[in-house]
Amino acid sequence: MPAFVWALPPLALLGLVFLYPLALVVQQSVRPDSGGTSLQPYADVFGSAAFRDALGTTVWLAVGATVGCLVLGFTLALVIAFVPFPGGKAVARFIDVFLSFPSFLVTLALLFVYGTKGMANGLWTDATGSTGDGPFQFLTTPWGVLLAEITYFTPFVMRPLLAAFSQLDTAQLEVASSLGARPARIVRRVILPEALPALAAGGSLVLVMCLNEFGIVLFTGAKGVTTLPTLVYGKAMLESDYPAACVVAVVNIAISVGLYGLYRVVSRRAGA
Repeated sequence: MPAFVWALPPLALLGLVFLYPLALVVQQSVRPDSGGTSLQPYADVFGSAAFRDALGTTVWLAVGATVGCLVLGFTLALVIAFVPFPGGKAVARFIDVFLSFPSFLVTLALLFVYGTKGMANGLWTDATGSTGDGPFQFLTTPWGVLLAEITYFTPFVMRPLLAAFSQLDTAQLEVASSLGARPARIVRRVILPEALPALAAGGSLVLVMCLNEFGIVLFTGAKGVTTLPTLVYGKAMLESDYPAACVVAVVNIAISVGLYGLYRVVSRRAGA
């Protein structure tokens, strides 16, 4: 049998499970409740302040979380790879396990520590005798969402960095050290150039994942924080405005596909 025949069953399954529902979303986005086919739902959504605010919040949270993950991930990967300490290999293995955790699990852990009734506020009220809720109330703000995203997505940056550091020739570090270079200079002139492709690949992946994150925003209970995924949920489930929800979903898909294409290009060049 020709080789292309064997590709037909998986292609048919892909079309039925993924492409057909996606086509229905695109189709629904151009069919307003009044009937017919029109781009009016796009005009209504693009002209609404709720969409512009959600788009801005999504972008700044994703960019802020990506920058935080890059800085924190690079620092932690440096320590694990080049600073010997007991349990270093166990920590590196735990990072691989951490990647399999669902995002809401990390958010729940932060709620137990910094939530309104969490450990930090409990210790504060016990120490001061206060009857209030305690000073740690940031978790329900945009900064709490940002902290949760940085906490959850940092290992996605560390994993390619650790792989890149494992291939780094330690002789270069020894030569630089023997020539009198300080640790900061060695990091800047020797390690960082080798880590740039891995940083770009990990940062691109984190940016894509942050743009589509729904569970963290939902479980933190952040008031006034509406991202594109939560706007889709609100339009579809709370307002029953399915054309508007499909329009927001199409925009989110377009942004995600574009960034994922960028991620694949960067990963291919980095060999990650």
